[in-house]
Amino acid sequence: MKPSHFHYLRPQSLEEALEMLQAYGEDAKVLAGGQSLIPLLNMRLATPKYIIDIGGLDELRYIREAEGQVRIGALTRHVDVEKSGRIAEACPLLGAAVQRIGHSQIRNRGTVGGSIAHGDASAELPCVLAALRGEVRIQSTTETRVAAADTFFLTYMMTDVQPTELVTEVRFPVLPAHTGWSFQEFARRHGDFAMVTVAAAITLDGSNRIAKAQVAVGGAGPVPTVLTDLEEAIVGEEPSSALFESAAAQVGDVLEPDGDLHGTPEYRVQLAQSLVRRALDDATSKVGGAFV
Repeated sequence: MKPSHFHYLRPQSLEEALEMLQAYGEDAKVLAGGQSLIPLLNMRLATPKYIIDIGGLDELRYIREAEGQVRIGALTRHVDVEKSGRIAEACPLLGAAVQRIGHSQIRNRGTVGGSIAHGDASAELPCVLAALRGEVRIQSTTETRVAAADTFFLTYMMTDVQPTELVTEVRFPVLPAHTGWSFQEFARRHGDFAMVTVAAAITLDGSNRIAKAQVAVGGAGPVPTVLTDLEEAIVGEEPSSALFESAAAQVGDVLEPDGDLHGTPEYRVQLAQSLVRRALDDATSKVGGAFV
């Protein structure tokens, strides 16, 4: 199929892009990397009157560190995050997740802001953002605001971005010292959409006990699910396979996955439990500069 008729607009500045969104609102869609929007247009699942192509706004293409966060401009491409030495040092969990996004062609075009704004619960970056309690900067012609991950994702492919607003920056916390990380996912074929994703970060204290745990599951509900009960249950404990096995067994109590032709809800819960256990083991094994 081909897209329905639309007017193509290409703003030359962020201010101009926001003015277009203010003018056209719900009749417009923003084009960044196009890896999510183009298929929707081709299948006519989206039929906007206006396409606002922000691909030329280089001011939204950067990776910075400030106030304990890695701040990534919305138009930064996945491949730039994947190859960033700063990301590898400050937030390696993010770097690992990006490597699992589709194929190289998709990572060469897809953008961080586009993935977050699309709000696919099975996508890699929303899962990491939720696990680390990241933030999203959102702008309009009248306001700049910052939304926490737990309020940003609303339901399936719906986020807290209004028709006149634009995601301009995504913020991931820098991982503290003595923290290990792991990103796990299962897809039927390499490059396919993941059935379940898991992002985890484990910080140990001076007694080699868990000082902080951050764990989220994607693909097992309408939005990424932060496993707060699991996190609280393992903090203060000494890492062990038995501890992680017991914690992962409780994951099904908080997940509400839908079934589809790829698997039943029960199958997705079992898959999530297995990946959570694996992620906890893997994250602990990667703790740098562990205390002895």
